[in-house]
Amino acid sequence: MSPVLPDPTRLHPMPEQPRVVLLKPLVTSPLIEVGEFTYYDDPDDPTAFETRNVLYHYGPEKLVIGKYCALGEGARFVMNGANHRMDGPSTFPFPIMGGSWSEHFDLIGGLPGRGDTVVGNDVWLGYQTLVMPGVRIGHGAIVASGSVVTSDIPDYGIAGGNPVKLIRRRYSDADVDRLLAIAWWDWPLDLVTAHVRTIMSGTVDELEQAAESL
Repeated sequence: MSPVLPDPTRLHPMPEQPRVVLLKPLVTSPLIEVGEFTYYDDPDDPTAFETRNVLYHYGPEKLVIGKYCALGEGARFVMNGANHRMDGPSTFPFPIMGGSWSEHFDLIGGLPGRGDTVVGNDVWLGYQTLVMPGVRIGHGAIVASGSVVTSDIPDYGIAGGNPVKLIRRRYSDADVDRLLAIAWWDWPLDLVTAHVRTIMSGTVDELEQAAESL
């Protein structure tokens, strides 16, 4: 009997748990890219992710989230639209208030950005994680609950705190290189399905052996 493959287009992967949604079939903004099977968990309204969890997203910077990521309740992304001028006496954005003030829109239109915010594949963001503009969170990283991510986190790093700091790496540098070369998240779905136990609990050696069947 052929294995039953999960459906990456199904909004609620667990129908009995409406608090869990897959983000790829949910998001509509062209400024947000999400990979397959990345999910968000929220008991209130997970379907409001684009408006409640992606903040000040006026573009052109994008939010890019990889495949197989787990986003805990309240994980939020502050985008570059939250930026204010800091080179004058006031940080207040007068032009957005209208009237004659709008004639000075050039004062806020050219604020420097930090580029896209990028979350790699197989990343776990804990409860109430806050990700600031332009950071890059590497593949396989784990971010502790309540952290404020103000700087990049390396592949397979475990980080936490406000501001976030690297606590340790999950694997040695050599094994991280091997895991990145394996890139199991890019495997066909049937191969992932066949090797779920190895992906979840196996060794790097065992994962390499599984990759040989590609």
